[in-house]
Amino acid sequence: MYDIKALYEAQSVADAVRLRLEHPQAQIIAGGTDVLVQMREGKRAGAELISIYGLDELRGVSLDGEENIRIGSLTSFSHITKDPVIQRYINVLGEAVDQVGGPQIRNAGTIGGNTCNGVTSADSASTLFAWDAVIELTGSQGVRRLPIQDFYLSAGKVDLRPDELQTAILIPRDSYESCFGHYIKYAMRNAMDIATTGCSVNVVLSGDRRTIRRARIAYGVAGPIPMRCPSAEAAAKGKPLTDGTVEAFAAAVLEDIRPRDSWRASKAFREHIAVELARRCLREACELAGGAME
Repeated sequence: MYDIKALYEAQSVADAVRLRLEHPQAQIIAGGTDVLVQMREGKRAGAELISIYGLDELRGVSLDGEENIRIGSLTSFSHITKDPVIQRYINVLGEAVDQVGGPQIRNAGTIGGNTCNGVTSADSASTLFAWDAVIELTGSQGVRRLPIQDFYLSAGKVDLRPDELQTAILIPRDSYESCFGHYIKYAMRNAMDIATTGCSVNVVLSGDRRTIRRARIAYGVAGPIPMRCPSAEAAAKGKPLTDGTVEAFAAAVLEDIRPRDSWRASKAFREHIAVELARRCLREACELAGGAME
């Protein structure tokens, strides 16, 4: 069923880096929910694989010394959804990845694999963009960290060097503190479907809960890679919680997104959905933050 030339099992992160250098054509495999499907379809016939699935040091969620949230790249979607750190500080990420595939996929699939695929429809990606996530990469020259928007280069392509592997995703404290968010995935089915459009919004409100101090919004499938909408964020910043602010925020997303026509949906339909999702997500995020529309 699977035409595999060779399988190398990394014993540590350093060993995985060594294997990457020794076998530059090899494909890294973690949960295998994408790679094995592609191999079964014949797209990677005769591939060499480097398995990092046994590297438990790349699993789990924790707070580092600066109270940044650290998510190991091999952490499964199921574990992210149930993790107490995620539930306390960035529950929207758990809700987003809980919409990936079905239970079997969520138990095996990893957040590292989801982001390293570089696809715009990844359910984790828009929320990670909206929360200013940082990607940690480890290679022969040491560790480097990239803002997630710099990690995604083009459709299906990320800034992962030949000797590197992704080891963690970080959410800075300034990005999650006093912040509340909501994600909506629009798809033809409620499960086992790729997003037609996905929208993630989060807000920080003023002390009296009447003003939006900061709003961030990101989309999947609104362009070749996940993207933020700075025009919409500017339209809401410092504005009161009113219907007018919500409408200005939602309308402004059209200045930034770049959806296309496809067999799944037309450009016009995606634009329509994007505006509606922005409206609903902002209202829900403000309500979660304790605000009330005037």
